Amino acid sequence: MSTTPIEYLSSLRIGTVEYISPDRIEVQLDIEAPESVALNAGTPRNFPRVNGYVMIPVDLGFLVGQVSWITIQRSPYPKRRGFQDFGLIDLPFPLRKMEVQPVGSLRSIKDGYKFKRGIESFPSVGDIVILPTDEQLRCIIESGDNRRVYIGNSPLVGNAKVMIDPDRLFGRHLAVLGNTGSGKSCSVAGLIRWSIESAREKLYDKNKDVNSRFIVLDPNGEYSKAFADKPNANIYTVNVERDTDKQLEVPLWFWNTDEWCGFTKASPKTHRTTIVHALKSVRSGTVFDEQTKERELANYVRIIIQALDIEIKDGTPFIQKPAYGFHQRLMKWSKGFTNEEEFSCELKEAINNLNEKINSFNSNRSGSGFVDYSYLRDDIKEVIELLNRVYSEAGGLEEEFLPTDEDSPLPFTGENFVRSIEANAEILKTTDYIVTLMPRIKTLLSDVRVKKVIDNETLQLNDWLDNYIGANNKESLTIIDLSLLPSDVTNIITAVIARMIFETQQRYLKQNKQCLPTVLVMEEAHYFIKRYNDDADNFGASIQCCKVFEKIAREGRKFGLGLVLSSQRPSELSPTVLSQCNSFLLHRISNDRDQELIHRLLPDNMRGILREMPSLPSQYAVLLGWASELPVMVKMRTLRKEQCPQSNDPDYWDVWTGMKKRDIDWSKITDEWQKNTP
Repeated sequence: MSTTPIEYLSSLRIGTVEYISPDRIEVQLDIEAPESVALNAGTPRNFPRVNGYVMIPVDLGFLVGQVSWITIQRSPYPKRRGFQDFGLIDLPFPLRKMEVQPVGSLRSIKDGYKFKRGIESFPSVGDIVILPTDEQLRCIIESGDNRRVYIGNSPLVGNAKVMIDPDRLFGRHLAVLGNTGSGKSCSVAGLIRWSIESAREKLYDKNKDVNSRFIVLDPNGEYSKAFADKPNANIYTVNVERDTDKQLEVPLWFWNTDEWCGFTKASPKTHRTTIVHALKSVRSGTVFDEQTKERELANYVRIIIQALDIEIKDGTPFIQKPAYGFHQRLMKWSKGFTNEEEFSCELKEAINNLNEKINSFNSNRSGSGFVDYSYLRDDIKEVIELLNRVYSEAGGLEEEFLPTDEDSPLPFTGENFVRSIEANAEILKTTDYIVTLMPRIKTLLSDVRVKKVIDNETLQLNDWLDNYIGANNKESLTIIDLSLLPSDVTNIITAVIARMIFETQQRYLKQNKQCLPTVLVMEEAHYFIKRYNDDADNFGASIQCCKVFEKIAREGRKFGLGLVLSSQRPSELSPTVLSQCNSFLLHRISNDRDQELIHRLLPDNMRGILREMPSLPSQYAVLLGWASELPVMVKMRTLRKEQCPQSNDPDYWDVWTGMKKRDIDWSKITDEWQKNTP
């Protein structure tokens, strides 16, 4: 016997719409609606639970709603379908109600159903509410295009497969948040592994390798174990202990001005100018060793020219923008332009012409000594021309001015950098100010714990990019173990690595007119992307590190650099970075402050499912945002024990009772520990 559509809908009916608004629908459940399992749907079906789904027929298909709460309302007047008379035996009867939040619409298509986010038409009061079939439920959960990577199953919807599009998940940044022990690290390791495996299955040319790039910044050393089985994984650590590990190298000549200033806590007013000049000098190949008088003069003049270039960029020496102390500096510099007997006639003449021009400023200008005389552009231009002549006559080479950028990654040694700072400070008359600066730099250069990391002037930049970001058409998985780095340099090393990756992506796009998809994973992100006060002086290693990641969060997508953040304290993260994350994988979060932040971050009206965050079991998470058509609870796929990061809870009881052995030989630890002590 055939069933009409109306009869079929009637068999799935559980209630009627009683109240409706754009973000909330209240449903009065029928008396006959089942309490736990629906048997009238053809096959036994679980009755909707909190965060389950129901449907309401509308003009163009079905409105899909997610259950946010179910309650019992006591009614003084019993309602029974099919009975008209109420006798004395009729007592107040409990009526069930539930609230539904509209999430999208479901339409019939040729070969099934298609779910679409958003509501085109709303139901009216009195419309029926029905249970979705298994097929309809799967179409809701398994919605979306390019479902390529299988990450888990939905426990609320018949274990339907939850699959994601990597372009959406990684392209607009992902935040994996949850308390310690909630399965957060395993989810991150799984997303990397499952993405690579899925790509390998779909390779167009099976003879080629997966052209993927994942870079994991691991402050706790958890992920070395998780990817030890992958031959293409490059594991970098500070002190190499295993044959599979490689020495982490982030040479000090990678560091730019901001990073040097952040590490040394250099003051913008007294220290930064000296560091800028020192970097320009040392990157141009100038070594301040013993040399001829002409060579010393050429180096001196070149630094003065670079100092004037900075003044010109700032616009300070000119009319209507007085430069405090500029004239005094110019007069002090002129004392170094002295003629020596061994100089050539041409050089002596050039020096005399330069000194005459500088001394002429004293005769036609007057000032207080603090508010400077305003120089015309032609005056500065003429001084620079005379300086250039002295420079060339003293044997200076034009290529020594290249690069003019003090941040270009050109090799130099730490010893030369120290000499360059001291020489530039003497020329710029800032020797008194670098008294607090030099000990920090010298301590860094003498620290045997980081010497292997930062001291390598022979390293080729293209080899570093090959090893850390990936070679041509080759699968690249880089694990950077930061756990043994001293705490005072960890932030700055992390900042340098992240910035180098970001700038490489920028240059790749500029040269090739297309981006190179790369994923940068930051474990324990709250250590490195910590919120800071905008009103404070923004210098220091931790702030520089945070600023690098803020720039990646804002601009990385345009250059193909996706960011994955993993943190157990989202309330401590930079709001700028979190606001740029378009997808979230939320594990158990019990802290009230963290929960409130998550609720504020999400513009979605489907916040009901987030109420389960404090009670989520380990391995369960809520996926929502750009990577998912609608928020869905997912039980992440299970990784084998050897594929999980080394972050298991300690086995106190088994060790106490002797079920698991823990042999102790402190001498092995102290020998390894003390061998790094000078």
